Amino acid sequence: MSGGVELLVSTVLATVTLAHPGKFNAMTRHMWRQLRSVFESIARQPEVRCVVVAGADGNFCAGGDISEYADFRFQESSLRDFHENDVWGALQAMLDCEPPVVAVIEGNCMGAGIEIASCCDIRLAGESARFGAPIARLGFPMAPREAGLVAREVGLAVTRQMLLEAAIFGAVDMKAAGFLSRVLPDEQLATEARASASGIACLSPQAARLNKRTITELLARTPTHGELAYAYAASAEHREGILAFLEKRKPAF
Repeated sequence: MSGGVELLVSTVLATVTLAHPGKFNAMTRHMWRQLRSVFESIARQPEVRCVVVAGADGNFCAGGDISEYADFRFQESSLRDFHENDVWGALQAMLDCEPPVVAVIEGNCMGAGIEIASCCDIRLAGESARFGAPIARLGFPMAPREAGLVAREVGLAVTRQMLLEAAIFGAVDMKAAGFLSRVLPDEQLATEARASASGIACLSPQAARLNKRTITELLARTPTHGELAYAYAASAEHREGILAFLEKRKPAF
């Protein structure tokens, strides 16, 4: 059975599931293109307040589907097209997602999985999850923009070990490196992830979008919307949040 990326939208929450049965949800070219389409679809649904990204059947994503590689990796033009359009097109669509994105990581999170998780804002993992990018064993490097993304989120020291030693890390190690927000018992992961996403969805969606934009610009060191930084002053959500606090009630966002 070929893989796919599934989208389920339930009121204010969207769930994106990576599914490739029998291959630990390894990404095919088709799945990369689907992932881009899914996040572009989410961008057209302003009611969505939080997105959850998970893998099917006990794994997040074990990397790329190596069975496809001989079809395109051995020609520079097709290899470039794969990384710059298929892969980066999907990752950029995730990075451009305005609502917060929560990664729910269990089992294998390798290569492509690390890259996809690096596009998420909150990363929760089960205690048995495993992380790495052992592509040196396959004789090729991580593409430049993908490596930059991973290094930014994972940290240079761990990224070097992943790429140069083909090192595999446990969830506790990745939490210590700052990549993971929380490590949870495997059996509690799904419940805690739902609680996190639901809690985010109850907060101000405007504040979430503006905070994500500010963080992105700080990371890029290109503050481009400084003149708009306070344009939310007269907005309904801003007013409601403060008035609800003063009135000792729950805000109605």
